[in-house]
Amino acid sequence: MTRKVYDTDLSVASGPYSQAVDAGDFVFVSGQTARNSKKLESNAISIKEQTQECFKLLFDILNSANLTPDSVVKVNVFLTDMRYFDEMNEVYKRQFSAPYPARTTVAVSELPLGADVEIELIARKK
Repeated sequence: MTRKVYDTDLSVASGPYSQAVDAGDFVFVSGQTARNSKKLESNAISIKEQTQECFKLLFDILNSANLTPDSVVKVNVFLTDMRYFDEMNEVYKRQFSAPYPARTTVAVSELPLGADVEIELIARKK
C-alpha cells in the first residue's frame, strides 16, 4: 500500500516520519513543535509563542490536505510542565470555535529539540 502524505514547507521533520498521513476518512497529523519551524527567530520564545507556532505549522499541513481547523476532531497536547497549561490554553482557545475538538493534555519529561509544547491532531474529511 502506498501512503498518501501531506506536509508543509514551513517546517523540518526531526525524524523519519511523515508530517501527515491520509487514512481514508481521517488525516493523522504528526506532532509539531515550534522548534520544527524553519522561521524560528529565537530559541528563547514563550510558551504562548511556541503554541502559536505549533498551530501555524499544523494548520498549514491541514491546508495541504484541503482541510481546515473545523475538520479537527481530536488534539493531543504534550507539555514539559503543567505550569504552562493556562498559557497554552489562552492560545489554544483562539484556534477553534465551539464545539471544540476532543483533547488530551499531558505532561512529559522532555520533548524533541528542547521544545516545551508539542501538538498533534486528527482531522476528518467531510
